[in-house]
Amino acid sequence: MGKGFLEKYCDPKTLADMAVVSKRRWGVLWILALIFAILGIIADAINATLGLEAISWFLLAIAFFVASLSFCLAWAMGVYFKRQKS
Repeated sequence: MGKGFLEKYCDPKTLADMAVVSKRRWGVLWILALIFAILGIIADAINATLGLEAISWFLLAIAFFVASLSFCLAWAMGVYFKRQKS
């Protein structure tokens, strides 16, 4: 039948090596999302704009949390492939 999707389009060794990079990117995006959420809470609590309205900070936080999920999945795939080769 041929190779599977991952073997055909993604080298498992490359994906395993990308686990560290993906984890770092995942952490950076997650921390930024947390900072945006805190800024939104502070802006709402003091009823002021901190560059953006409070709802905009919350929307940025949601967007960064969702964006971090792709790196979380890439990290999980990298860990899986590292376990497969050992």
